[in-house]
Amino acid sequence: MKKNNLTYATISIDDLPKVNFKEVNQTSADTIRRSLDLTEFLLSWVNTPSFIENELIIPIGIYNHKEILEILKGEKWQNNEVENEL
Repeated sequence: MKKNNLTYATISIDDLPKVNFKEVNQTSADTIRRSLDLTEFLLSWVNTPSFIENELIIPIGIYNHKEILEILKGEKWQNNEVENEL
């Protein structure tokens, strides 16, 4: 799977229990990337998950690969290894 074909979203940590991990690239709450302040997390997918389509979860932002790399360089995420984990 090419990483540049994925869609990425930053989501409020409060929405974590609503995620159906069968619909995204992450396998569980243990495999998500969290922001440094633990208020947001990152998901990625090829096909839009139903919980996004039906607005059960409304992402803070939705990004392509290039955009999320820039977001993850910001101070909210900067201590994470961007290139190695995406």
